[in-house]
Amino acid sequence: MEPNSPAGDRGIVVGYDGSDFAMQALDWAMDEAEYRNTPITVCHAWQTPYGAGDEEARKSLHHAAEHVLWHGAECARQCTSGVRVREDLFEGPASERLVALSETADLVVVGSRGLSGAARHVMGSVAGHVATHALCPVIVVRGAGSLPHRRHPGPVVVGVGGGDDHVLAFAYREAALRGLSLIAVHAWRYPAAAWAAGMAPMVMSDVPGREAVEALEAAVEPWRARHPDVHTLLQPVEGAVLDVLADSSPGATMLVVGATRARGVLGRLGSVTRPLIDAVTCPVAVVHS
Repeated sequence: MEPNSPAGDRGIVVGYDGSDFAMQALDWAMDEAEYRNTPITVCHAWQTPYGAGDEEARKSLHHAAEHVLWHGAECARQCTSGVRVREDLFEGPASERLVALSETADLVVVGSRGLSGAARHVMGSVAGHVATHALCPVIVVRGAGSLPHRRHPGPVVVGVGGGDDHVLAFAYREAALRGLSLIAVHAWRYPAAAWAAGMAPMVMSDVPGREAVEALEAAVEPWRARHPDVHTLLQPVEGAVLDVLADSSPGATMLVVGATRARGVLGRLGSVTRPLIDAVTCPVAVVHS
């Protein structure tokens, strides 16, 4: 970080380790910084597997870490216009540093290998940890290599699940900055029925579906009024939250979800955040209340 820089002026923070996954996150972070006209902080964390007595090995690793960070920061400087680029080198867990920086950042961007099963158990998931514990919105960018700049980019898809003003505010801002349409998705379910021997089959009412539509319209309307230039499509879908959001993500530029566990008329999204990151291939924005 630059000396004497304002603590609250970190803008976009991006985790960078030199991998293809980190390069994709850096691409996204550079776009965000230009859209928002805000600084970008490139963060690289490193740790030594050697004992405290092996000072030469530690110095070598430190030098390599400095080079990795320089490479990421230099890419940002060369590939952006008018964006102030800062460097942050940290000895310790990357997830710990990114969560700490999130306290004064506008946004944290991380790449994800999309590990699953035993691989995630052994290696852990920096993206999952940061998305869960950060104090600002986090965008998890999936895949490897540079982000494709599609000629006709897809919409911003936002999951609406109760107490969503912070989620909708972020989604509409991203859609407006990028000139994209927005799809507001809400998953709803028929109430569970208790059956007993001799009972006549119950005819499903369409009341839950109508209530879902009305609640979704009420949640979105204030933000649609504030952003009249963003074309909005409402999409209430009967089904499990994780399945509905995952099915809505193909072709999307970004999927935006909340990280709260608050209950409300529209249900809750927080409990599916981490499995959702693993289930979809588009970038996922996790917005904390």
